[in-house]
Amino acid sequence: MSAGGYVAVLVIDLHFPDVGSLKGKRKELSSIKAQLHGRMGVAVAETDYQDLWQRARLTAALTGGSLARLTAAADTVERWLRARCADGVVVERVVLSLDELRDEPEGAPDREPRFGRDE
Repeated sequence: MSAGGYVAVLVIDLHFPDVGSLKGKRKELSSIKAQLHGRMGVAVAETDYQDLWQRARLTAALTGGSLARLTAAADTVERWLRARCADGVVVERVVLSLDELRDEPEGAPDREPRFGRDE
């Protein structure tokens, strides 16, 4: 991967075996999302299983200027989730460089952004 920035996307599946209602699940999720955002600077949204009491899927995004720092931050998020949600959490992680997001081969010349230009 090349320099220039990286993004990590975490798909987080949670299980709440002791929750007996959607209201109870929302309370748990609200706390988790607030702590991920407030303590760790993670952008996070509930993306699936909204109608199920005991399951939730969150999608989270982190960015970083170096792969090492981004990996360390994503590791911290995963450890926190596993400690907080001992009853069940599965995390899938995808890390891409900006070049990979742009679908450009490594070493390709820089180009102007497609947005924000005055013409």
